[in-house]
Amino acid sequence: MVLRREPTARQVRLGVELRRLREAAGLTAREAASLLGTGRVQISHIESGLTGVSEERLRRLASHYACTDDEFIDALVTMATARTRGWWEKYQGLLPTPFLDLSELEHHATFQRNVAILFVPGLLQTEDYARAVFSNRIPELTAEEIDLRVQHRMARRAIIEGPAPIPMEWVIHEAALRIRVSDHAASRGQLARILELSEAEHITVRVVPFDLDGFSWGGSSMTYVGGPLPKLDTVVRDTPHGAVLVDSEAQLATYRTRFRKVEAMSLEPTPSRDFIHRLAKEL
Repeated sequence: MVLRREPTARQVRLGVELRRLREAAGLTAREAASLLGTGRVQISHIESGLTGVSEERLRRLASHYACTDDEFIDALVTMATARTRGWWEKYQGLLPTPFLDLSELEHHATFQRNVAILFVPGLLQTEDYARAVFSNRIPELTAEEIDLRVQHRMARRAIIEGPAPIPMEWVIHEAALRIRVSDHAASRGQLARILELSEAEHITVRVVPFDLDGFSWGGSSMTYVGGPLPKLDTVVRDTPHGAVLVDSEAQLATYRTRFRKVEAMSLEPTPSRDFIHRLAKEL
C-alpha cells in the first residue's frame, strides 16, 4: 500500500485515537498486529496516519481493544471512511499544510468557541484587517502569498455564512478591538463587521473590557472546535511557530474550563454590542 506523504491533521487524529485505544487495552503494536493478522509496521502506519484503515479492520481493532463505546467507534469509522473533497484542496501546494488542516477541521466542526485577546479572530476579520495582519508577518510574505492567505481566510467564513452554519461563540478582549492593525477606516470597518455578525442567531459575541477587575487570562487566546463527540473536540492554539492542535482529554477539559471562566467574566451579548458601538464612534 502506498504511504501518504503528508497525512492531514484529521488522518493523524484518527491514528492517535486508535493508538490511545490500544494503549488503554494494554497491548503493544506487535500484539495488536497479531490479532489483526498483519505486521507491526502496518499498525504503526495506521496509528501515524500514513495509511488508512477500512471499516472492517477498524471495528475489529476496537473489538480487540475491548472498546464498547459504539458511538465513539461509529465516529472513528466516519473519520476513516468519509472522504471529503473540500474547497480548501485548491490551495494544496500553495499554502502551508496547517491552513488546509484548519479548514478541514472547521468543515467537520459541530460548534466553535473562541477567546481572542490581541487580535480579532480570523473568521470575523474583514479583508482589510486580514491583509494588514498578513502584511506584517516576519519574515515578510510576497504579495502573492498575502493574496492567497487573505483569499483562504475569507473562504473559511463559509462555516458561518454558508447554508449550514454552526454555532459560534466569541469572547473578545477590548485590546483586540482597539488595536489598529491598519488605519482608522479599516478599524471602523472591522467593528462594523463584528456588529453585523453578532446579530445572527448562531453567533454570540461577548466583550471583556479593560476596566474589569481580576482578569488574569491574558494568555487564553484559543479556538475550541467541537467534534461529533466531546472526546473528539480539538483546541487550536496560536504559537510563534504556527498553530498547534491540542486533543488529549485532560487538556480539552482544561480548555473547556478556561473558556467558561473567561466567558463568565465578559459582558452579556447586548451590552457587548453597545460597547462595540461606542468604540466605533470613538474612531
